[in-house]
Amino acid sequence: MEWQDAVILAALFFVVATFYTTVGHAGASGYLAMMALLGLTPEVMRPTALVLNILVAALTVYRFRRKRFFSWSGLWPFLLGSVPFAAAGGIQSLTRGTYYVAMGAVLIIAAAYLAWRALGSRVAMQEGVVRIRIVPAALMGCAIGFVSGLIGVGGGIFLSPVLLVLHWAGPKTTAGISAPFILVNSAVALTAGSLTVQSLPAELPLFAAAALAGAFVGTWLGLERLKQTGLLLMLALVMTLAGFKLFLTA
Repeated sequence: MEWQDAVILAALFFVVATFYTTVGHAGASGYLAMMALLGLTPEVMRPTALVLNILVAALTVYRFRRKRFFSWSGLWPFLLGSVPFAAAGGIQSLTRGTYYVAMGAVLIIAAAYLAWRALGSRVAMQEGVVRIRIVPAALMGCAIGFVSGLIGVGGGIFLSPVLLVLHWAGPKTTAGISAPFILVNSAVALTAGSLTVQSLPAELPLFAAAALAGAFVGTWLGLERLKQTGLLLMLALVMTLAGFKLFLTA
């Protein structure tokens, strides 16, 4: 990779991490979108996104947990289903065309979710109150885990809408549940994926530093309840364009 491309990609990762972590996410779908725009291969994209996801999610978990936006009772039913299926998805090796189509769909779903959050859709749910239904949550965790491992994301883009739409948790509590869910599933998928052909870029330390810096800014913004409507919509637009680009090049 040319150094100019590496610097551009690091800057994009900083932006992605900043805005994703405002809502408790780690940014994998955004990292994938940026790498897709620069033409990286799936063998590099998936493990790179997962490594960055683990680092950013770990920081996000720490900061949201300190503010007490965390619920073990809201987390474990989803993990019960997701962990084995994230491993099952992580060991799959897709063809480039199939991976691009699958990832394109995930990016468009993620973009729609970001736009929904940016436009202010919220549920009337008290923070700190969790109403998880164990069996449905475990079954949903199975599906989320498999898709997350297969594509190389942590699953927060799927889990958060479920929690909010079903009125199972408030926005901040949702973020506090999503962050550790993302951390665990990303670690499982990365470990399982080590059994397939993967390649981490030499520029990974630069990318990691940029993503962590963005996470520091983003978690602060999220916990202080600052709105980033316009920039979230712009990021959603970029991800939509990247998703359609993948469909066209598959």
